[in-house]
Amino acid sequence: MIYRTVGIIGAGPSGITAGIQLTRYGISAVLIEGKCPGGLLRNANWVENYPGYPGGISGEELAELMTRQMEQIGVEVFADTVQLIEWNGTEFILSTRAAQIYCTQLIIASGTKPIHLPEGVVHHSAKAAVFYEVTQLPCSHPAQIAIIGGGDAAFDYALHLCPYHQVAIYHRGAKARCLPLLWQRATRSPAIQIHPLTQLVAVHDDGKGGLELTLEREGERLIQKADFVLAAIGRQPALDFLSPALFQQMHELERKNRCFRIGDVQNGFFRQTAIAVGDGMRAAMQIAQSLQEVTL
Repeated sequence: MIYRTVGIIGAGPSGITAGIQLTRYGISAVLIEGKCPGGLLRNANWVENYPGYPGGISGEELAELMTRQMEQIGVEVFADTVQLIEWNGTEFILSTRAAQIYCTQLIIASGTKPIHLPEGVVHHSAKAAVFYEVTQLPCSHPAQIAIIGGGDAAFDYALHLCPYHQVAIYHRGAKARCLPLLWQRATRSPAIQIHPLTQLVAVHDDGKGGLELTLEREGERLIQKADFVLAAIGRQPALDFLSPALFQQMHELERKNRCFRIGDVQNGFFRQTAIAVGDGMRAAMQIAQSLQEVTL
């Protein structure tokens, strides 16, 4: 068993920031992350609204800088996945695959998980070629990639991929929901094709090492080929690890500054790196303040 004052779930920008600030305070904290630190920031093609980088910076590079700062300051990172969090009345019990971690304060910075394509759309033979994060794509050579979705993520993914791959974006609306800036850049790329009013109906293995997409546009069925499908149709908070009893007590524990939900896991539309960093800083400072009040 491991005992720490604060348990932080997730090493995205908000979790990393909280870990850095708590370490600066000298507060015992452990940051638990089962994947590569940086979270969804690593999916971002180019970050232009984060202060301090007037020319912009790639999401991958910014994530690496945050990770390096976290390591240099000595944040304790536990490389594992949290499977269950319970509350025993005085402590949180974090059960991972390898250990149980007890803490009196909890920061949930677990971010979001992708909304998957509807059941039955992807044939079982094609599932290995359908992805929901751009960083997961196993593209070692130029490929034809179909992106499903019309929001910021879909267009940002396309811009991320177009220097090396051919990309087709399929979205249901007459107009894409992305930032006008992303639309303008995508339309200027000869490697990106945009197909509005087009809905994905089915994805099958074409029997030749690729995929066959059945699409519908204004009542007409279309067949298109692709090597991979990348779905960007929305995200939802990643909170599957909370026990039902703890979920019911969340608001009361948050009111008492025992539990904090920060970053993308609770920001909805306002999922931005700068906001997530501010959330992490605020949570760490509130914990430091509440612990100081207890010792007075």
